[in-house]
Amino acid sequence: MGRIMGLDYGSVTVGVAVSDSLLLTAQPVEVIRRKKDNVIRKTLVRIEELISQYQVDRIVVGYPKNLNNSIGERAKKTEEFVELLRKRTGLEVILWDERLTTVAAEQVLSRTGLNYEEKAKVVDKLAAVLILQGYLDMLNFKKDSNDTDV
Repeated sequence: MGRIMGLDYGSVTVGVAVSDSLLLTAQPVEVIRRKKDNVIRKTLVRIEELISQYQVDRIVVGYPKNLNNSIGERAKKTEEFVELLRKRTGLEVILWDERLTTVAAEQVLSRTGLNYEEKAKVVDKLAAVLILQGYLDMLNFKKDSNDTDV
């Protein structure tokens, strides 16, 4: 089984994280930046390069639902992005509820002493790590709860 990639899809950035080979931890990789929200081709090409480099066989994308569980404009754009990813890569792409993930990333970064520009460079990468780590923790919890001690 290959690694899992986590993506935090934003209007002009995509934070990227990748699991370790044991699917236990998420590591930050990079932030892909684009000039406009609707110009996505180069972003998809870079994601495909990273899939190959890290031997990824599944992708988890943060799903930015509203706090009341409704689907807003950002979530609709994420759904469109996920469909493009599925078509381009042929991989399983999972939407993962990311409510409050960026808030959590910003809280973690607020304790680092980084200035605003430094935080802005890494917040999307950290959000991708938190999205992927949440998914990995769920997988490992399921695996552990299916193990039976005799």
